[in-house]
Amino acid sequence: MPHRNVPIFIPHLGCPNQCVFCNQRSISGCSEFREEDVARQIDRALQTIPSDTETEIAFFGGSFTGIDRGLMCRLLDLAETYVRAGRVTSIRLSTRPDYIDGEILEILSGYSVRVIELGLQSMDDSVLERTKRGHTALDARRACHAIKAAGFSLVGQMMIGLPASTPESEEFTAREIVALGADAVRIYPTVVFWETELCEMVKNREYTPLSEEDAVRRSAAVLRIFTEAKLPCIRIGLCSGEGLTSEQSVMAGPNHPALGELVWNEYYYQNLLTALDRASLRGREVVLYVPEREVSKTVGQHRRNVERLFRETDTRVRKIVGEKERRETVAAVWQAARREEEQPCI
Repeated sequence: MPHRNVPIFIPHLGCPNQCVFCNQRSISGCSEFREEDVARQIDRALQTIPSDTETEIAFFGGSFTGIDRGLMCRLLDLAETYVRAGRVTSIRLSTRPDYIDGEILEILSGYSVRVIELGLQSMDDSVLERTKRGHTALDARRACHAIKAAGFSLVGQMMIGLPASTPESEEFTAREIVALGADAVRIYPTVVFWETELCEMVKNREYTPLSEEDAVRRSAAVLRIFTEAKLPCIRIGLCSGEGLTSEQSVMAGPNHPALGELVWNEYYYQNLLTALDRASLRGREVVLYVPEREVSKTVGQHRRNVERLFRETDTRVRKIVGEKERRETVAAVWQAARREEEQPCI
């Protein structure tokens, strides 16, 4: 069954900090919140969603469990009426590690909250301190353990290219998210929003924004960790459809409208290189056998992977065959490549 969220943005309410990268007016897509508008927003969104869709009301944009307790419960009560009426299946929310405790989880357990998304960003204390997150990696670990122990699904959100962050610390964060039992992840390469401390750091040459190439490469590296752990990545990069990537919002950084696609392209390109090397087929003309659902990602946007393969390895892709079923083992594919001397395949 397809899945859709009905996003309700709670801009900056409940958040005690101003992280260096954060401008909630941009990140949430709005500058103020009106409780009386929420039901109308939900009704309007539901009119556009087919009935055979698994739908969640999702409270995003701020630290939902840190807002005024009365407001939080009223919003949950409202969302619960849609669940009881059968119009949505459950409730989802995003928050910070330092706004998760036993009392909060007990309250959430009284509602149809299924998923808690946790803004971890990094599991490196030096990065958390440099970005003024206001909590430690230990706080994040405790929150993850508590969420899982209470029976909720956990989505870990992490960022790429934060101040003081390195590819090594990002891969460490990814492995920690896997080890903490997350059920899914989001990867956000850092973009620089106007009217943030990070924006001033760029102006003062205290921070260098990620290039698109670095963002793609570093994101693909953590994506590989998640993919090998069979952990779904439900988003890479900001959502252009919500106006988050407009020039009015973003000062600098990897602001490509299809950044997630580019990251997946890089992931598959590295897979191709590995397969070529193991089958000793660099510089040959080859046939690529891939699952049908992965053909476009393997080819790459505007055939970028096929062209790059020829440019960097002198390997010509004669044909790409989409298979309904993945072959039993990669080894079987490599052996077939060695047998079919006139038509090497991987």
